[in-house]
Amino acid sequence: MDITSAAFWAALGSIILANVLLSGDNAVVIAMAARALPANQQKKAIFYGSAAAIVMRIVLTLLAVKLLAMPYLKLVGGVALVYIGTSLLLENDDEDDAHGTGHTSLMTAIRTILVADLVMSLDNVLAVAAAAHNNTLLLILGLGISIPLIIFGSTMLLKVMDRFPIIITLGAALLGYLAGEMALTDPGVVALIGPQPEIVPEIAGAIGAVFVVALGHFLKRRAHRAAQAGKAS
Repeated sequence: MDITSAAFWAALGSIILANVLLSGDNAVVIAMAARALPANQQKKAIFYGSAAAIVMRIVLTLLAVKLLAMPYLKLVGGVALVYIGTSLLLENDDEDDAHGTGHTSLMTAIRTILVADLVMSLDNVLAVAAAAHNNTLLLILGLGISIPLIIFGSTMLLKVMDRFPIIITLGAALLGYLAGEMALTDPGVVALIGPQPEIVPEIAGAIGAVFVVALGHFLKRRAHRAAQAGKAS
């Protein structure tokens, strides 16, 4: 495909649009992971995390069809999302941690962003791969141009989270929803239980959302009780 052709630029626009539209959940995780850092490190986490995630997504897109056909990969990814959602709830529980005096490091935040983006991009990359029409240059340009758009979205979410902490819980619930949905659409699971109506993965997603939030609150209460018992002794 010639870089001077209208088809090239139309495809490039499609990649950028698809990536931005499909990266809303990624922006939530990026903002949640960065929120527990000191203010001077939040922008670094968002930038480096987003840039590294885009590079990883390019590799994923090139391997998308083969990856998504692997049985139980999405199931494992769903378990990872449950862990990440619960961890982010715990990290943002304490007000001091939320303002950067906790133990979350820049590398920990970037690692969280990368793992979450890896898992959540398994489905998204198919749309991007289709828009690229097997053109690697288109793929790299489209995803690269998407970086500042994702960074902007994450930065805005970070500011909103400071004013409305409930968004952190909603973000964790979103990860739980994605985890439940991924588990029920895994090729290995489908082979075991057979094809299910579209509403079944949605129900599994809703159960996953409730589970992550409930587990997070349970672990918070247990941590608080342990801390109080430690002070009393």
